[in-house]
Amino acid sequence: MSYPRASEPRPAALPPGQRTIGQLVAESIRLYGSRFWAVIPLGVPLAVEHAVGLHDSTNVQMLLYWAFGPLLTAAYVYACTLTSAERPPRRVLVSAYLAGLIVFLPFPILLRLYVLPALALFGLVGLAVPAAVYERLDLRAALRRGWQLGRADVAHAIGGMATLALVYGVSRVALHVLLYTQGQQTQNVAGVLADLVLTPLLFIGATLLYVDQAARVAA
Repeated sequence: MSYPRASEPRPAALPPGQRTIGQLVAESIRLYGSRFWAVIPLGVPLAVEHAVGLHDSTNVQMLLYWAFGPLLTAAYVYACTLTSAERPPRRVLVSAYLAGLIVFLPFPILLRLYVLPALALFGLVGLAVPAAVYERLDLRAALRRGWQLGRADVAHAIGGMATLALVYGVSRVALHVLLYTQGQQTQNVAGVLADLVLTPLLFIGATLLYVDQAARVAA
């Protein structure tokens, strides 16, 4: 079996309508790297939330997710503006933000039950946020469009969100393993830094997932 040499060009990426989940993750990482300093603030809300609820019970952490929901939603909207061709008008940003808040509302409960339903929520309905930003939709139209996009390819929508979350989770655990022999305080700081650095990948990946699903609807 022969392998391509390092100097050889990489195979051309498939168009969004045919992009696999693996390519979705790869493109998310590439975009993240090219806009690192612009996207790094996206990780602040989740990093702070995890730092505040570090040793709290599951019930308290669920309440903290609701408390930080507005900030997490704002980060999602901001991620969409970073990949938008031009800055959306204020009314569009408000519609996207409200759509994000509505979608996020059941998330802490679903996460408490099991992580997959929580991820499925964003895959099936959460694309309403980038839909509002990119297509200049009002709140009601954005929610309808998000549901339409999620159903265009359910496996790709849910699988894409789940894989992005898996990359985030595995990377975070790997950092903790590397620092296992260090003090507890060092591990806690590492966890917060991991959230700060890794969380933007989830938001950037979601914006690219919108592009994939929109292409599948149009096909």
